Amino acid sequence: MALPEAASADNVETPVAIVSGLRHRFGTTLALDGMTFDVRAGELYGLIGPDGAGKTTTVRALAGLLEPQEGTVRIDGGDPLDPRSGVREHLGYMPQRYGLYRDLSIDENLRFFGDLFCLDRKTFLERRDRLLAITRLAPFGDRRADALSGGMYKKLALACALLHQPHLLILDEPTNGVDPVSRGELWDLLADFTAQGMAVLVTTSYMDEAARCSRVGLASAGRLILEGRPAELVAGFADAVLRVEPGTATCAEDVEAALALEGGAVEAITPLGTGLRVVVRGAEADRITARLETCAAVHRVTPGFEDLYLALAAGRTAGEKP
Repeated sequence: MALPEAASADNVETPVAIVSGLRHRFGTTLALDGMTFDVRAGELYGLIGPDGAGKTTTVRALAGLLEPQEGTVRIDGGDPLDPRSGVREHLGYMPQRYGLYRDLSIDENLRFFGDLFCLDRKTFLERRDRLLAITRLAPFGDRRADALSGGMYKKLALACALLHQPHLLILDEPTNGVDPVSRGELWDLLADFTAQGMAVLVTTSYMDEAARCSRVGLASAGRLILEGRPAELVAGFADAVLRVEPGTATCAEDVEAALALEGGAVEAITPLGTGLRVVVRGAEADRITARLETCAAVHRVTPGFEDLYLALAAGRTAGEKP
């Protein structure tokens, strides 16, 4: 099935969007602190980080919905805040709370957005049918938006954002509240769009989704703390990750006490089933493992993006030698 037409992918290094030095405050809260990155044609760029990292403020600036107090945003060389630039004609934006009309059906919502984008009838029908087929919503055209599941609602929102075939598609937390199957289908769709040359920017707080991006920027406190290709970033991670399984409640208390004594050698601790996932400095891994094995089963495991992010947020640099 053919995908929506998108920007040419002749040069995947071409920046479609450039974010440079964004700073912005809401009252006393510094939301952006020098945010800088670019998104290229044919690329799925993930802006990764927890709530409060500055992701939504950044995409609102990209979409021309917020004027940053410092820094610049350019899309296809134009300023999204300038109505004369024509930037919004090349931009698709799906916010966290997408403004679909819940009392309208799938077909009616698409028709409304087709009119909003000034599509002629022939063009609208061709694109509508293509998008309904891609999202597998075709059998449900007369179903009201308020009767859709979370995954179907997000797919309809995505179809509406794609009707005018944007060069840049911005999706803010698109998988929040979506079941695992629909979540996977949404990411498959995004991979198909970038394969056709579209530039896609996705924000997410799910670290496992980072591995599906072409590049990622890990955000914390309004700025990037690391950027690069997912596999390369994880491969350059110098810390060690331990899965610790205490056998009893008493052992669990002993493990917690032992880890508390390690201070800066322990980067992060997160619950994992009945045990813990512990990120420690690489040079200290053997010593800490030996210490914990007196009261728990300890296994060295492969680091993931969440481990990488937690270590960085604690003040470390990926690849830093211990």
